[in-house]
Amino acid sequence: MADFVGALDQGTTSTRFMIFDHGGNEIARHQLEHQQILPQAGWVEHNPTEIWERTRAVIQTTLNKANLAHSDLAAFGITNQRETTVVWNRRTGRPYYNAIVWQDTRTDRIASALERDGRGETIRHRAGLPPATYFSGGKIQWILENVDGVREAAESGDAVFGNIDTWVLWNLTGGTDGGVHVTDPTNASRTMLMDLETLDWDDQLLSFFGIPRRMLPQIKPSSAPDPYGTTRADVLGGEVPLSGILGDQQAATVGQVCFAPGEAKNTYGTGNFLLLNTGEELVRSKAGMLTTVCYKFGDQPTVYALEGSIAVTGSAVQWLRDQLGIISGASQSEDLARQVDDNGGVYFVPAFSGLFAPYWRSDARGAIVGLSRFNTNAHLARATLESICYQSRDVVEAMREDSGVALDVLKVDGGVTANELCMQMQADILGVPVSRPVVAETTALGAAYAAGLAVGFWTTTDELRQNWNEDKRWHPTWTDDQRHHGYADWKKAVERTYGWVDVD
Repeated sequence: MADFVGALDQGTTSTRFMIFDHGGNEIARHQLEHQQILPQAGWVEHNPTEIWERTRAVIQTTLNKANLAHSDLAAFGITNQRETTVVWNRRTGRPYYNAIVWQDTRTDRIASALERDGRGETIRHRAGLPPATYFSGGKIQWILENVDGVREAAESGDAVFGNIDTWVLWNLTGGTDGGVHVTDPTNASRTMLMDLETLDWDDQLLSFFGIPRRMLPQIKPSSAPDPYGTTRADVLGGEVPLSGILGDQQAATVGQVCFAPGEAKNTYGTGNFLLLNTGEELVRSKAGMLTTVCYKFGDQPTVYALEGSIAVTGSAVQWLRDQLGIISGASQSEDLARQVDDNGGVYFVPAFSGLFAPYWRSDARGAIVGLSRFNTNAHLARATLESICYQSRDVVEAMREDSGVALDVLKVDGGVTANELCMQMQADILGVPVSRPVVAETTALGAAYAAGLAVGFWTTTDELRQNWNEDKRWHPTWTDDQRHHGYADWKKAVERTYGWVDVD
């Protein structure tokens, strides 16, 4: 068998391809950013064609860097930004519209109408999700209703839908020449259209959004011993089995080897996503969490999770860089924040797309509170990093309420974990140790694990556990009094964001 597994990680701001060996060690990677298209307030789009072009480029560059060929890869896995929605023509391969990104809020009226007339409870029970702008169903409905010709093409079978995993897989396996139209349960569970118990599209849920069933991809296991397809020769130079798909946060959970009920991880990226493995038990949240599929490996039982999804964390640091211009790079946020000993009374709630878990307030918008003449850009930088940590505490508190499980340690991964001050703040604000693995980019690693397990490159999840090694651990240094007062002020700041936008 070949010595390596490849994983495509198509994220909100960039696309990367990574190659791993049997020990879970990174061999090579290449990464390219793509454009963030912001047509108007609350709208966030990507160009699907640009994403596909970036995908081809990062795969080929990574193989060249490592001096490897397709024959060196035993399998290929995909992980992706989840709810971002693409509708394209299966005959021409052309998207009808830009991808509508998970952060986009244009569907707030659709979500509000579902909640208002009682359909929201059916969605919660069957799909495990509240009606929200976050998920794919409303985005598909918006495209069907607002882009000329799409409704007719969908009814005839020419217009098809996929989250980014499906779009990339379709192109990788041939596109208009036999491309495979498939997704996995982790991505399908983010649409408001799949029944969590049957792992199939639900006709009543589809009717809520007016979506023809024939638009939707086939749902196959996250780790597929019978591969979805093989890569096109013009992309990798030959055929490699495509045998793993996991939405990005579930992929990070697998990469962090959280295979036992009660194990949790927090990924720090554009947003933050904390997942708690609940095993084969489908736990229905009463505290604002999402019930989601954690993974489905072959014919083994489905494993579920509770998830706390936070819209804006790392992207708040990008906002400091790109919109305010007070830092020149993300790493500079740590240096600037270290210039002061505390936040100077400033709290920043970055509710740019409303508030996600556990609040689910689409009427909220960002707020900076507690300002006095004393405050500087360093206090704002520190408040930005603290906002990442306080939002994560909100989710941890809600998960404890739902599950009865108190965290002993929080496993962390993602780009923001390189910010050591932020990770120390996280330990202080939570009051538990924070642990970062040697391989911090666990999203791609999880996709590699899913693909490799399917073809026997790895044989068991116990084998994967042996690959996990801790890089660094942060211990709390705040007193209980500091922690209590800081969190109380944060909760006051959150309340100040409510009701800023009128939602019909």
